[in-house]
Amino acid sequence: MPVTPSAAVVAELAPSGTLRAGINLSNFLLVTGRAANGDPQGIAPDLAGEIAARLGVPLKLMPYENPGKVADAVAEWDVATIGAEPARAKEIAFTPAYLEIESTYLVPPGSKIRSVEEVDRKGVRIAVYGRSAYGLFLARSIKNAELVNAEGLDASWNLFIKEKLDALAGLRPRLVTDVEKLPGARVLDGRFTAVQQAVGTPKARAAGAAFLAQFVEEAKASGLVARLIERHGVRGVNVAAAA
Repeated sequence: MPVTPSAAVVAELAPSGTLRAGINLSNFLLVTGRAANGDPQGIAPDLAGEIAARLGVPLKLMPYENPGKVADAVAEWDVATIGAEPARAKEIAFTPAYLEIESTYLVPPGSKIRSVEEVDRKGVRIAVYGRSAYGLFLARSIKNAELVNAEGLDASWNLFIKEKLDALAGLRPRLVTDVEKLPGARVLDGRFTAVQQAVGTPKARAAGAAFLAQFVEEAKASGLVARLIERHGVRGVNVAAAA
């Protein structure tokens, strides 16, 4: 049965009477368009709308340029849909993932790198959007290669090209389009991580966080997440497994 929020949960998640939902505009898989009034459209806004409907309150979408700015603005929103990462979990309580997005590398023409495992070697320089979920993952997991950080997806591509770096880290769906711009480049098979897209709420809202975790599990099991993926024609993402 659908999980029903208590009055205390509604008050905790929407203290103003409106659910303020932080939306990361740079995730082109989860935000795929704009409504006539300028509001973002896509999987993430729709999921926020489903949460607001369950709470029985109006929804206010609060768009941010990138996930780093969403995380920085935790005091401004009630829920947000961004990748769950330990660095962000210091201030944000995350649900289990509702969907996953594979992350891998693109290598330039003539590269001798053949696998994801070969990238983390001394002398290898990796272009990466540093404040992305996969960038945060690499920051704590890369041991030998050098990460060269950029401020955004397009900026990481430009850095990769301009500095003639050895690899570009990114979401697989983006890299398979980027590779077409550089003849001879390759997207490596496999992955170094799968970004765990989740719903977050400010850390102090324990009852709200528990409700959101139940809601996400229900959304996966009921087929809601799969329907949102299909509704927006998104490819390259997968419904996350049950927690």
